[in-house]
Amino acid sequence: MQIIDLSHEIHAEMTIFGGTEKPEIHRKNSIQKDGFNLHEIHINSHTGTHVDAPAHMVLGTKYLDDFPLSQFYGSGLMLQVNRFAGKEISLSFLKNYEDQIQEVDFLLLNSSWHKLWESPEYHQNYPVLSLESAKWLTQFKLKGIGFDYISIDPVESQDVPLHKIILGAEILIIENLNNLDSLPEEGFYFQCLPLKINKADGSTARIVAFVE
Repeated sequence: MQIIDLSHEIHAEMTIFGGTEKPEIHRKNSIQKDGFNLHEIHINSHTGTHVDAPAHMVLGTKYLDDFPLSQFYGSGLMLQVNRFAGKEISLSFLKNYEDQIQEVDFLLLNSSWHKLWESPEYHQNYPVLSLESAKWLTQFKLKGIGFDYISIDPVESQDVPLHKIILGAEILIIENLNNLDSLPEEGFYFQCLPLKINKADGSTARIVAFVE
């Protein structure tokens, strides 16, 4: 079995969503001075590759710690959506994969945008689901929808309708995935375990796929 890392590295100068703070990582102790190494880390709950809880955007819905661990693991389907750069991912495209979507727990949208990580272009012109595509996906028993760009909505969106549609259906959103090009379309398992934080509206996660 091959384990594929789908996470970006966390460091002080990493890509962040506009208006949020960059991580702060400071050495507090060293082996030379104190006999041990220890760092102090300040990050927000949506730093880097992370999982959004419904409670991130929708009042009265679940936090990550309200879900069983089984919510964060399951079979996956990866779809190439490069052709939709700067456009909406159409319902007609997704319907070509209706039978496969019925059978999996996680839908991963691969735009190859991870190649633009840590560049200004990463925040622009990535594909987004159309509203009808998002609503259509809520009829399936998906545990989560993930992708390799910074937000399910356009960066400039104020009312974030796609967040509200998907999270309102208690489907996890997984943002800033990496290395989706390394996955087969089908035949893999996906794991996005969040940190065990009380009332977590989101969490940075080490996300991986398992491929036979």
